Amino acid sequence: MDVLDEEVESILYIAREISVYKIPHLKVNEGHRANDWGDLAQPLWKGRLRIVEKSSGAALMFEDAQTGELFARAPYNALKPCVESVLDSSRYFVIRVEDTGKKAYIGMGFAERTDSFDFNVALQDYTKRFKVALNPPSPDDETPSHVPVGPKKDYSLKEGQTFSISIPGKASKLSTSGASLLGSSTQSTGNSGGGVPLLPPPPSSGRKK
Repeated sequence: MDVLDEEVESILYIAREISVYKIPHLKVNEGHRANDWGDLAQPLWKGRLRIVEKSSGAALMFEDAQTGELFARAPYNALKPCVESVLDSSRYFVIRVEDTGKKAYIGMGFAERTDSFDFNVALQDYTKRFKVALNPPSPDDETPSHVPVGPKKDYSLKEGQTFSISIPGKASKLSTSGASLLGSSTQSTGNSGGGVPLLPPPPSSGRKK
């Protein structure tokens, strides 16, 4: 068996039932409207839609829901999408399909808006991944700009070194042994625990005022 026949494919999206319509030619400087497609209850074809991704790219596959027979195929290029939304509905789209070098435009409709929403999300996710693959981030972009550059400085006191703190009305000299910056270990601050008092927690968001 050919290696290409064993190429792994990923299913990005499946719609169990979509409708396909024959659409009129687009008028100059006007967008497509589903209302111009005639009776939407009488589609040209009904079947399932799959968005399939392979190493060579992604494609929209219009297939018979029972047999899987291919009705039409639309290669999807994220830079030049083959999908266009209509102006008067969020459930209908115009698709550019290709067959042996020939191109044609068909209308496509979803029964539910949730299906069309998921369809859009699948295409957007693929487009993001495609563009990231074209322009991968450089190693310099991965380093946060706020990280200091250069050797670390040692601010610790060496053996025998002392420092002084000036207090209005007093002059004291503290050494590294037997004292801390928050207070002397031998003097009381008025609190039995000698620590910093803790503030009460904020009220719960669920408490009624």
